[in-house]
Amino acid sequence: MSLLIVYSLHGQSPGATGVRGAAQDAPAPPLAPLWQFGGFADVSYLVDFNDPSNHLFRSRGTTYIVDKPVLDMAAVYLQKNTSESSRWGLQMTWQAGQDSRLFAFSSTAPNLRGAKWLRHLGPTNISYLAPFGKGLALQGGVFTSFIGYDSLYAKDNFNYTRPWSADFTPYLMTGINGSYPLSNKWSVAAFLVNGYWHLAHANNVPSFGGQLSYKPTSHMTLKQTLFYGPHQRDTAIEFWRFLSDSIAEWRARRITAALEYHVGTERIASQGNRHAVWMGSQLPLHLVLSKRWSVTERAETYWDPEGRITGHAQTVVANTETLEYRLPYHATIAILRLEHRVDDSNGPGGGFFYDGVIRPAVIGLKPVQHLLAVAVILTLDSAVHPSW
Repeated sequence: MSLLIVYSLHGQSPGATGVRGAAQDAPAPPLAPLWQFGGFADVSYLVDFNDPSNHLFRSRGTTYIVDKPVLDMAAVYLQKNTSESSRWGLQMTWQAGQDSRLFAFSSTAPNLRGAKWLRHLGPTNISYLAPFGKGLALQGGVFTSFIGYDSLYAKDNFNYTRPWSADFTPYLMTGINGSYPLSNKWSVAAFLVNGYWHLAHANNVPSFGGQLSYKPTSHMTLKQTLFYGPHQRDTAIEFWRFLSDSIAEWRARRITAALEYHVGTERIASQGNRHAVWMGSQLPLHLVLSKRWSVTERAETYWDPEGRITGHAQTVVANTETLEYRLPYHATIAILRLEHRVDDSNGPGGGFFYDGVIRPAVIGLKPVQHLLAVAVILTLDSAVHPSW
């Protein structure tokens, strides 16, 4: 047995590679299923012009530490893809850092038992490609959420800081899912998960949902995802949470534009059946300037009039600009980002921390916050083809 090692400079699965010595007039035999492994480290410094004494970006689940150098996230992973020649797959991810501390917990439900160590698991699951029709892909464990446009990992996003719509929808899910390509343009997926936040334990009743994806052209992708399930102690169906997430993306060689809109609703049993509604939207525009330079502009808004999701009754309007430089070296990439964002939060509970103190232990709030972020992300992505 021998191993053929291939390096991927862009964090994606490398393509098939010929075997040295193969006859020129005959195609090389297909390689065995691909194993990928690697890791990354993500360090940042967010300058908050409000200079809050508690060093916190209020109401956030990621990049919430300001005015201090922070290891936001570090992870290592091992992954085996499925194929028709080897139908079982595996994904294992171990993560740590500030962004792993809050992203999967709920402000209205207790933590799942063992959550202190479970938070260190990123996508960790087994998968199977069933020999059914065009191929039914099944997956069980912790997997990337079907909801949302942005990843938990900044390296996979255009901007460094995540939008509000990402921080208040699940980044990861725990349960099972299946996906099936209906045609070259249409695909469907369904999932059954333990709850809205995968490290919260609101009750023992699972939640479920599905996604319909349509690719009308090689540049355009449309996705519609629905989520339904209880996120309260009272699991009567009248109190179940419903969320709709709609995404349209247009991607060309140098330009990517997207629009995401989600709306959620539920009745709150503990507050006299009060009806809560929230909405979030974002419009990112990414432009590749050259082989190493790119810029991204993102406008967004988040409306939470009852404070059900963010914890404070507020409406937020934000704008983010990001300049990125990528420096590849063999199997590694250094990603440097300089980012400015401004957030404007209004409403009865709106605002951001600043250096003023209303009274002992009570920090004042301002409606507007400017952040300047400097970030360095180091990645390593490689792959191995066993050759028998």
